[in-house]
This record gives sequence, C-alpha cells and structure tokens, in this order.
Amino acid sequence: MKRLFQSREEGEEWFYALFGKEESFDSVARLLHLWDMPTLFLYMNGLVDGDVITTLLTEMQWRNEPPENEGDGADRFLSYFPYHAVEPVEDKEVLLKSILSGVAAFITPEGYAFTIDVRSYPGRQPEEPDNEKVIRGSRDGFTENILTNTALIRRRIRTEKLRFEMHETSAEGKTDIVIAFMQGAASPKHLKYIRERLDDIRTDGLTMTDKSIEEFLFKQGFHPMPFTRFTERPDICAAHLLEGHIAIIVDTSPSVILVPTTLFHHLQHAEEYRQAPLIGTAVRFVRLFGTAMSLLLLPFWYLLSTRLEYLPSAISYIGPNEVGHIPLLVQLLIADGGIEVLRMAAIHTPTPLSTAMGLVAAIVIGQVAIDVGLFSGEVVLYVAVSAILTFAIPSFELSVTTKVFRILILLSTALFGAAGFFLALLVLFYYLCSLKPMDVPYMWPAVPFFPKAMARVLIRFPMTADAPRPYITDSPERDRVS
Repeated sequence: MKRLFQSREEGEEWFYALFGKEESFDSVARLLHLWDMPTLFLYMNGLVDGDVITTLLTEMQWRNEPPENEGDGADRFLSYFPYHAVEPVEDKEVLLKSILSGVAAFITPEGYAFTIDVRSYPGRQPEEPDNEKVIRGSRDGFTENILTNTALIRRRIRTEKLRFEMHETSAEGKTDIVIAFMQGAASPKHLKYIRERLDDIRTDGLTMTDKSIEEFLFKQGFHPMPFTRFTERPDICAAHLLEGHIAIIVDTSPSVILVPTTLFHHLQHAEEYRQAPLIGTAVRFVRLFGTAMSLLLLPFWYLLSTRLEYLPSAISYIGPNEVGHIPLLVQLLIADGGIEVLRMAAIHTPTPLSTAMGLVAAIVIGQVAIDVGLFSGEVVLYVAVSAILTFAIPSFELSVTTKVFRILILLSTALFGAAGFFLALLVLFYYLCSLKPMDVPYMWPAVPFFPKAMARVLIRFPMTADAPRPYITDSPERDRVS
C-alpha cells in the first residue's frame, strides 16, 4: 500500500485548502490519538452516524498501550481497527468523493489514508406513497436514501443475479445513480444505451434528480408523453426487474425510473394484482375505459351539442338548453382551466385548509357561476366528469398529458367540426405510433400488433399462467421459469 500524503500535516493542509479552515461548519477535521498514533479524523457533519463513531473512538482510545505489531502505520491501523467497513485509499479524488458522500476518513502520521462507511443520511422512513396506494399489500415505499432504496429491492429479490451498478453524474453535484437490473434478464443493448447516455451528461448538477435524468437519457425536448415510468413502490420495481426491465435509482429522489416502457405501462396499477384475476380484469377494463373517456368525453359532447345533425333522436336531450351569453367553447375552456387552477391551489394549500377550499370551489363557485349565467349546468357537469376521469389514470405524468391532448382535440373539433374531431384523433394516434424511446415502439403491443401480449394488457391472467418476459425488454432469457 502506498501513502496518499507525505505526512498527516500534509493531509490536513489538503483538507483545509478544499474546505477552508472554520469556513464551513459541517466540514470537520479533528486530531485524535488512536492508541499511540496521533491521527487526523475527517468527516462531514450531518452525514455520519454519531453513535457509531463515538463507539469506535471509545474502543480505540480505551487501549492506551501501543499495539504489538511494530510495522508501519498502515499495517498497525488495519490490524487493530475494530470495524468491518474500513478501506485504504490511494487517490485524493476518491478520498474527496468519499468524504462528501458521508464516509469518514483517517490519516495516519505517516500519511496513509483510510475510510470507514458510517453514513447516516437524513430522511424519512419508508412509508406508503400517496399516489400509488393499494387496499391490500405492503405499505413501504422508496425514500430519498439510495441505500435504503436498494435494500428495499434486495429484500424482495434475494438472488445473486440482481445487480446494482453505481455511477456518478454531474460535475459539481456528483450525484450518485444506481442502475438496477437482473443479470441474464436485462438486455445488454439497453444497458449499454443507459451507460453511454449517463456518461454523456455534461451539467453542473442534477437537483431535479429523476426528471432531469429522463430528459438527458431520451433527449425528450418538448415531447409531452412520459418516456419512462416512475414508481415509489419497491414491489412494482421488483416485478419490473424480474420482467427484464431496468431501474434507475437516483440519490435524494423517492421515485425510481423504469425503462423501457410503453403507453400501457402507465395504465397499470398494483391493485389489479392484489385482487382475484376476474376482479383485476374488471378493474383494468374500468381504468382503460375511464382513460379513454377522459380524453374523448368533452370534445365529443361539444361536437354533439354544436352539430345537432349528428345527434340521434334517442339522445336528443344531450346539449345545453340555454347556452348563455358566452360561447360554449369559451365556457369549456374557462371551466377546464379553472379546475386545473383549483388543483394547483389544492397542492399549495396547507392540508387542514385544502378540504374547505375544495368544498368552497365545488359548491359555492360552481353554483354561483351557473346562477349568474356564466356557465350552463351541463358544462360544469361534463367538465367535472372529465376531470374525475383523469384520476383513473395511475400515472400523474400521463394524466397531465391527457388533459393537454383533450384541449387540442376540443379546439380541432371547434374549428372543423366532426372532421376536426377525427382528424385530431388520427394525428394523435400517428404521433404515439411514431415514438420509439430506446428503439421500443411506444404503442406496443397494439402497434405493432402482438395478439398474446395485447391479451395480457387487457386481461389480468392468473399468476400460475406461464408468461415469458415482454418482447420489448429484448431479454436474452425470455423464459422466466428457471
């Protein structure tokens, strides 16, 4: 083992040159006597476990007689250090990264450097995510601690084939990123793609963590569709890993990125697999129907209300009896935009007040708007139903995108009538079919059509039914039965 510094004093000067002397309260350098050796102790306050450090230092300072080993400082340190996670360091950049990551460092009088992993990151305990709740099932969820997140996955997949590949991205932030995959199940081509894109990232920091990674990985630009699936549930992540998908875990983010994914992955929910197959299939059909209606209900109702020649006599009651002074299209746009404003206000409103605000918005504002003639009653009804239907979409990113497409279809219908309605749907379908993130068709298995895979999208088959890994994962071993 070679020395990192010429002496302990040189190591101290190196540390102060980087962090300054007493300029930052959390960068700590302490001179300790471990047995008979004056040793420099370096760490970042707030990132280390104080109880473990206290126990270690007490153990090492309790024995005052010199160790019997009369070798150099490195041999003596390794021989008598009472902790399992001790590693020698021979590179200053590695030492700096370790200290910034919460690892404590020791520098002996001869200039040898050692690190001990006593990290204790601040953060919440695993708890059920708010946006992926289930009636039955586990109640733990990912946290902002990357070590906790990998442990939650490892607890569910106890195999040596599970890999957690560590990467470091960004110049200043030095964000830790883990690529999780099952060896033999994940596609080498997809792994190479992710590794190369992570290495190509040139930025000073990734403070927006997972979302920033998505944009860098896929060069998303102004595409509104989500190219990755985000999940905060370890069981969902583990299930995708077994299918051959790849998970990207970013430190300080409670969401894990799953790739590759298609449109139908954003319409799945864990609750479907917590019920009997028949019930799960029924829930899935309701969800798919609600998703389609959230996109089409408002513009289709507008088409029937403004073009009475398309309205069958059996449902002639559809449409407002009195439009009012404001055009129907403007009413729909104002009402739909107003609901979005209320949704954002509910997010920013303190929890004890959000319920009261929702009641005031739903009852008082809506009713008064009808009474004064600003809106017709049916406008409020259909806009509210469309807003409720968007909550059937499990993916928040997809639900927001659906609202944008709904407005575009509505405007196209208002401009060109029935032709505009169907033309907008055709353009939307063509756009979705043209997307191929990671060279994976976004509309698979509908386009290109895979009958068996499409059946599994629509029907929740029993767990006992043998199913190969999805074709889009490009898995070397599609057979899941070992």
